[in-house]
Amino acid sequence: MSKRRSSSANEHPSKRSRPEQEEVEEDGEDDENVADNDQEDVSLTRQLQCTSDVVSDAGIVESITLKNFMCHSLLGPFAFGSNVNFVVGNNGSGKSAVLTALIVALGGNAQATNRGSSLKGFVKEGESSADVSITLRNKGRDAYKPEVYGPAIMIDLRITREGLRTYKLRGKSGQIVSTKKEELISILDNFNIQVNNPVSVLTQEMSKYFLHSKGEGDKYKFFMKATQLEQMREDFVYIKTTKHVTEDKVGQHSECLKDLKRKYLEKEDRYKSLASLDEMHSKVEELQKQMAWALNKVAEAEKKHKQIQEQLEGITQKVQELQPKCAELKTEAQRRNTLFKASEVRLQAAMSTFSGRCLSVSAYTFHSVLQRSIDVNKRNLQTLESSRSNRLRRFGEHMPALLSAIQEAHRKGQFKQRPRGPLGYLISLRDPELALAVEVCLKGLLQAFICDNHEDEKVLQGLMAKMFPGSRRPSIITSHFLRQVHDTRKRAVNHPDYPSVLQALEIEDPVVTNCLIDQRGIESILLIKNRAEARRVMQGAHPPANCTQAFSKDGDQIYNNRSYTAEQTRANYLSGDVEEEIRYVPFSLLWRSVNILFLSVVQTSVAKATEICPERMTVRRTARSLDSELNRLKAKINTQQEQQGDREEVVRQYHEALENYKNMAQQMKNLNSFIKSLDSVMNHRLQVYAELRRFLSARCKYYFDSMLAQRGYSGSMTFDHKNETLSISVQPGQGNKADLSDMRCLSGGERSFSTVCFVLSLWAITEAPFRCLDEFDVYMDMVNRRISMDMMLKVAAGQRYRQFIFLTPQSMSSLPQSKIIRILRLKDPDRGQNNSQRSQEQDQ
Repeated sequence: MSKRRSSSANEHPSKRSRPEQEEVEEDGEDDENVADNDQEDVSLTRQLQCTSDVVSDAGIVESITLKNFMCHSLLGPFAFGSNVNFVVGNNGSGKSAVLTALIVALGGNAQATNRGSSLKGFVKEGESSADVSITLRNKGRDAYKPEVYGPAIMIDLRITREGLRTYKLRGKSGQIVSTKKEELISILDNFNIQVNNPVSVLTQEMSKYFLHSKGEGDKYKFFMKATQLEQMREDFVYIKTTKHVTEDKVGQHSECLKDLKRKYLEKEDRYKSLASLDEMHSKVEELQKQMAWALNKVAEAEKKHKQIQEQLEGITQKVQELQPKCAELKTEAQRRNTLFKASEVRLQAAMSTFSGRCLSVSAYTFHSVLQRSIDVNKRNLQTLESSRSNRLRRFGEHMPALLSAIQEAHRKGQFKQRPRGPLGYLISLRDPELALAVEVCLKGLLQAFICDNHEDEKVLQGLMAKMFPGSRRPSIITSHFLRQVHDTRKRAVNHPDYPSVLQALEIEDPVVTNCLIDQRGIESILLIKNRAEARRVMQGAHPPANCTQAFSKDGDQIYNNRSYTAEQTRANYLSGDVEEEIRYVPFSLLWRSVNILFLSVVQTSVAKATEICPERMTVRRTARSLDSELNRLKAKINTQQEQQGDREEVVRQYHEALENYKNMAQQMKNLNSFIKSLDSVMNHRLQVYAELRRFLSARCKYYFDSMLAQRGYSGSMTFDHKNETLSISVQPGQGNKADLSDMRCLSGGERSFSTVCFVLSLWAITEAPFRCLDEFDVYMDMVNRRISMDMMLKVAAGQRYRQFIFLTPQSMSSLPQSKIIRILRLKDPDRGQNNSQRSQEQDQ
């Protein structure tokens, strides 16, 4: 920002580059009006010039502009310095208008300015509104939202003729950030700006009322207001009032709590009477569950089913005893078969009798289930009988036709390599007892086919689509055919007692062998007939190397840390004894028919009972006794419900009363806790308040004595906090304490000097980013004015982090030269014209 300088500032342009000693000597020679105080000038000048470069960063006023404010069309813009500023001008030039605008723009009310009773009085006559623009510095660690406002905050105030006040808060770039007064209050709180505090902004009227008043009570009020102790005391009074209001509410709520408790206890008695009713309902539900299972004859059905099973097992055992002699005694076998058929007839008769005695079951459902089972077993029997002459039919009735089609397609050159399959047909067992184990191990691979390439795979899929139009097709594995078997010596399991799957199989085609190695890893799977031995070998401390799992002859699968039982009980593809399989099918059909019949009857009966009671119960009482007790309990429940009313309404009223009582009790507890905490906090804060008041009083006395001593005065300050008075006694010149007299006995200049000392002592004990004094030296003579000025400049030199704004009608030509001092000269008022004011700056 450029700084305009008056002619007096340009008379000695080289002074700032001279050494300090030369400047001091030149100041002493040039100041003719205060020749007797040369030594003081030298000391003050040296102190001002030797101050550090520390400047205030946040909260100081950088500039102010007034438009149509009071009687001025335009004042400013005034650019203030960071430390000491003098606003100089004759009466009517606008000094007080600048101070008034500063108070109003920073949130102060009209009464605080002592220039009017309402804001509309600040609008110039004939204009619709007045505008004030203030720029506050926003730098350093105390900056307010620097990322939003930047290094400066611009506050634009507009006052309408109706007295309405609107704000626009802008950043350094000029962009509007907010228009809310709450944001302005946050900014002022952040910078600790208190325009209503007389220490921050001291107007002429405030100075006359407090400082020049002869009443000791007024000085005490000034001290309390300046140190904000008055605000603290008002807050304490407000808190005490709030506490009394809260105590009254607690008393009122105590009566309400008694009524709520009485209502709650009444509802609780009715609610508890429902407990016996709940017990009876529970008893009814329990009896209904017992009744459901008492009507169910599942136990009897299970007993008869067990008898039939025993009969069937006896017949089966007899048949099995005759099987070893079947080849030699065919005639005997035929007779036994006749006996078996007769037994089957008797068994079916027993089944019919059993099904008639059990609970009724849907004949159609049972017949359909049994018929499906019979059909499946007949197909299996047909497959086995046809496999007597062609083993390939075990893998499906369409398998011979598929292989024929593959041979024909290969003969025609449709395959690059003839597909192999089914794999189970191309392998054989060295030990027939391991048939079930190998079959469970290989699973779906037994029916799979192998192709050398994807083109052959597509041809094979076409053939399968024709042969298996509506049934499940065998899987196809595509892998390049090799003429040699894989070398598995490094990764194969090699146990001295038990073979691997690879070792247990006889396979002529290396393509099939390689496929099973790749797809199932048969070289790493052991076959151990005994299940217990298999678990010992696999789950012991040292399982066989390269062994991933093992299978027992019953199809059980054993790992190192777990095992699984096989669901399959007989080998379907790899078994070599076809005749035994054919003999087994009728017995299997008969056995499954009995089980299906029993399960159908029992499941239907159990389903009905499970609808009422999912968990099965053992009932020892008869259905008649249970029904009698149920009727008695239901009658008793109806009687109690008629007496008590609607159950849901009783429960709702009880919970509502309980909730209301708990809420009120909790509120009472919280309020009592709040009052107790408030008492503790208030007692502590009142003690701190008393200590702070005593401490500030002592500091004020100390600084007051120090200020007086600079002129050789002596004095005392006496605080009477009980009566709220402050008496100040001053003795001009050297003298005894006994000669101290009241300030009312002093001359006007001496009293003004003492007042300045009082203000400076308050400055020392309060915090604010800037200080404003309006015509502080109006009653001083030249000597006291010079001494007071020197004192304030020394204070300012020692407080470079604060800004000082002094308004005075004096010319201030005798001020020492310093870079921390800026003088703003206002143009004399033009009484006859209503033109804009112009300011001049002098930076010394």
